[in-house]
Amino acid sequence: MGNPTITAWRTAGENGDATAAATCLAPEVEMISPLTAQFRFHGPAQVTDVLTSAFEVIHDIRYHTEVGADDTWALFYHGMARREPVEEAQLLRLNGQGLIREITFFGRPLPALTEVMAGIGPRLLRRQRQPGLARLVGLATAPLNALTKLGERTILPRADPSRRR
Repeated sequence: MGNPTITAWRTAGENGDATAAATCLAPEVEMISPLTAQFRFHGPAQVTDVLTSAFEVIHDIRYHTEVGADDTWALFYHGMARREPVEEAQLLRLNGQGLIREITFFGRPLPALTEVMAGIGPRLLRRQRQPGLARLVGLATAPLNALTKLGERTILPRADPSRRR
């Protein structure tokens, strides 16, 4: 039988329900983003804000793999970041009460990650009542997002080792 917190977390993710996901979080929760090493999110309120923004960008989440025991679990899903296919891994650590105390997200491929960054950053900053910074982040991430998609679709296919030369 699976862990009830992990089961509730998966269900919340597949339903895009940040409020339900928040019930799985410990008061001391810390979230480590795949998009920056500059800071982390602390506490249920900050993490729920990120999840709310994320579920506005990432949809059609379907978990395909769950491994773990005791206080350490890893979950993997396929979904869509707007129109980009995304796969995410989540390393979850639980506290003594069985609630999530640490979340580390890992994602691929790069075009999906830049789509997530371009989508979540401005939304999260608007939630934090920083509309000017939201506009700046939107403007700063748009070229990176566009170049990444262009490279993925036009340049990288040429590097396919199975491609005929």
